[in-house]
Order: sequence, then C-alpha cells, then structure tokens
Amino acid sequence: MMGDNLKITILVDNQAGEGLIAEHGLSLWIETQDKRILFDTGQGTALPDNARKLAIGLDNADILVLSHGHYDHTGGVFHVLKHAGGIELYCHPAVVQPRYSIRNGIARPIHMPRDSMAAIDKLSAHKLHWVSRAALLRQGVGLTGPIPRDTSYEDTGGPFYLDPEGRRADPIDDDLALWINTLEGLIVCVGCCHAGLVNILNQVRRLSGASRIRAVIGGFHLLHASDQRLERTVAALRSYSPDIVAPCHCTGGRAVQALMDALGELVTQGCSGLTYQF
Repeated sequence: MMGDNLKITILVDNQAGEGLIAEHGLSLWIETQDKRILFDTGQGTALPDNARKLAIGLDNADILVLSHGHYDHTGGVFHVLKHAGGIELYCHPAVVQPRYSIRNGIARPIHMPRDSMAAIDKLSAHKLHWVSRAALLRQGVGLTGPIPRDTSYEDTGGPFYLDPEGRRADPIDDDLALWINTLEGLIVCVGCCHAGLVNILNQVRRLSGASRIRAVIGGFHLLHASDQRLERTVAALRSYSPDIVAPCHCTGGRAVQALMDALGELVTQGCSGLTYQF
C-alpha cells in the first residue's frame, strides 16, 4: 500500500486544456514516490507537445504501460522509446497483432503503427515485459493482465476484428488496467475498458485485496452503450463510493452526463492538462 504522494496528469485526451493539443487518444503521466509511469501514448502527435507545455520530461519515464494495442494508445511509442533510454515497457503480447474496425462493410486498420512496432522490436529483452497475467510493478502498484469477462451486459464496445474481412471477432484480450493501492483506496487507470469497466474494477479489487475504489481515470468506452449497460455501469460505480470519476477519451457525452447525473461533482470530464493529486 502506498502513502498519499501520488500525482496523475492527463497528457493526451479528446478534450484539451488551454494551450494544449486535443487528440482522439489517451495518455496519463503517473508520478509515484519513486517511479514515473507513462500509461499509453495517444496517437503520437499531441504527446510531445503537451508534455513540453506541461513541463513533463518524457525522457525521465521509468515505465511505459500500454493498455492495449489500438493506434490511439500506441502511436507515441516510437517517440517515447527513442528519447527515454532507461524505460521499461509492460504490455500484453497481443498488442502488436493486426486489428480492424469494420463499419458499413469498410475495414479500417486500427492497430499499432509500424514505427511503434519497430521500436518495440528493438528493445532489449530485459526492458520488455510481456504481461500475460497479473503483475506487480512495485508494492501497491499493479497491472491486471487479461481481465475476466464476467458481466452479462459489457462487451468490447465496437465492431472490432482481427482480419479485414470480418471473419474473426477481436475480443481485445490484451486490454489491461493499472491500479494503485493507497491508504484511502484504489486508484484505477484505464485505457478504453474494452473488457468492461465493471469487469475491470472487480478484477482490480480481487487482485489488490482492497475493496474501496477511490478514483477511476481514463476511457470507459460507453459511446455506443445500450441504456441497460449504461444504467448498470452507473449503478456499479455508485456502489463503489468513489471520490473521483474522470471519464476521458472514448466514454461518450451521453455516458458522461449519466455519470454526472448520478454522482454529481465527483465526476470531472477529463481533458489534457488536468492533474489529480492524491
């Protein structure tokens, strides 16, 4: 368990603070007592500029975590690995596989860009950690690894496939979250919640041995959620009694409003430049 000396800054989001760049993507900068962790990298355009404007030195990052392999979370990997010489990478092995979104019969590639894949290939073995199961980064800071899909109402949130013909659905098994156990409860950082937000939070509680969710920050992927899914997700979040809910990126305006209606001022619409001190 960590003491309350923790700071999380939203570096990249669909919404931007004054003077910062908005981008369809997500990146969080996490400063613990002794580690600097970059969680996702957005598409890659906004990350270096926003970091510079926020006086965050990406070259000082100790750890890079990728929540999953979509382009809007991995596009900045090349830049980060090029400039942060001592950084270690944690991600699921499936982050590098081909992936597609298919709408109206048109396939669109959404996998990691080639330069990011090439940068990962060049990493030495002792700096590359394939996360195929739950892992601890340090005491009180962990990664979920693959998340059990237990709820009946959550799905990946989109028409995702492993081939451009749409023959093989993509379960997005690489989806993972980062959790930090503090004195006042769990802080959970999520990328897109393709495994389902409630599934993720339940898994974090199981892995950490803690029950209280103190904060949830990241993309909830509720943009196309059914009314039932939205209602049950909001009810579950309310039952956790969080202090902070920060929906970002792919959450969707309707879902953000539903969260605000249910949880009031506990909910803050995420945007680049926002910082949370714990």
